[in-house]
Amino acid sequence: MINHFIKKNSRLDNYLILYLSFLFFFAVSFLIIKHDVGNDSTISEWLINYNGGFTKRGLIGHFAINFAEILNINLRDSILSLQILIVLFFYLSVFFYVRNFALERFYILALFTPIFLLYPVAEIEVLARKEIFIFILFILHCSISIKQVHIFRISKLTILPLCMLIWEPVIFFILYWFFIDLLVNKIYKNIRKIFEELLYYIPTIIIALHFIFFPITQSNHLIMSNFLEKNFGEICYMSCALLNDKSTLIQQFQGNLSSYSLEVFVRYFLIILIGFGPLFFIFYNSNLKNKKISIIDKINFLNVLGIILILLSPVLLLFAMGYDWGRWVHISYVMTFILFLFLVKNGFIKINITNLKKNKLNLIKKNFFVTIFIVFCLTWNPKTVVTGDVASFPVYRIPYKLFKINFLN
Repeated sequence: MINHFIKKNSRLDNYLILYLSFLFFFAVSFLIIKHDVGNDSTISEWLINYNGGFTKRGLIGHFAINFAEILNINLRDSILSLQILIVLFFYLSVFFYVRNFALERFYILALFTPIFLLYPVAEIEVLARKEIFIFILFILHCSISIKQVHIFRISKLTILPLCMLIWEPVIFFILYWFFIDLLVNKIYKNIRKIFEELLYYIPTIIIALHFIFFPITQSNHLIMSNFLEKNFGEICYMSCALLNDKSTLIQQFQGNLSSYSLEVFVRYFLIILIGFGPLFFIFYNSNLKNKKISIIDKINFLNVLGIILILLSPVLLLFAMGYDWGRWVHISYVMTFILFLFLVKNGFIKINITNLKKNKLNLIKKNFFVTIFIVFCLTWNPKTVVTGDVASFPVYRIPYKLFKINFLN
């Protein structure tokens, strides 16, 4: 069943093509510039590999190494080629997944919020990090027809473990996958069926437990580091080095304590509230169509927003463990937006369009809304790390940054 929120809208699709083309041009430009930078955070993550033994986040780096050896090219050139391809594939995936939606003002703001598509290009430390694979794979999972229940199960046995091998913090979003299970398999009250579906998560859980209890040893990390230096002249630094420096859960939690302050908490509360605001408002004016899903109703949440907040709750641990709070906000938003489209496309939620249209935002004149759009979507973005302030005017700073690097340095 298709929600009436969806309809053909070539005008929005055309704007989206232009926007994604703009982002892709600058994304490729920045990737080319920074792929030879000795301390680039993205490259450091792509250097992690299995030559010192099985470890978290090693799959993509190992593939990049094999790709470089097969083509007899420099490792950084191999990584750059793969990064450009994966960024292109991400933008194509987003376009084909979000196209044909109604031109509704809250949706426009939710689509163009600066914590979504704009963010990695505005904060190039985040550009082409490994979560981009998670986004693509989650879109792939959400694109499966809900009539193909067995395909969803195959996906949980293949795509989800693959996500874990690429970027293990995907475990903090596992409730998103399970919520889709509840809806697709209609197992709201059948405890036995719930446990049957949980069996498909065993491979993912095993991988997660292995990463927790058997982190890479210092000797194996040294083997990996020596392999990189001997074969490619690369030093294992930043993300690659952190495999050794922060190998345990306790070390990851301890590493953030000195960064906390009231200012940080207030800043990120406002970033989340404002950045997620349009999407949260749509959720607030939405209800699950199947009233039998009383697991959440018993907690007295009358709209989908309450459910989303529950699904997002494990991400608080990610904030406690990691330093890149702006990045965590971005990842949380992308996953939530993908889930939102899945719910709408498959008719699992009913959006109160009447309430949205009666809102002042949809009643103001078009010129005034354009001003609101520019201010909300194009004049700010969170910085990458927890201690960073809010950046201003990313749409201006992105081309200026490219111009400065090429002509002023």
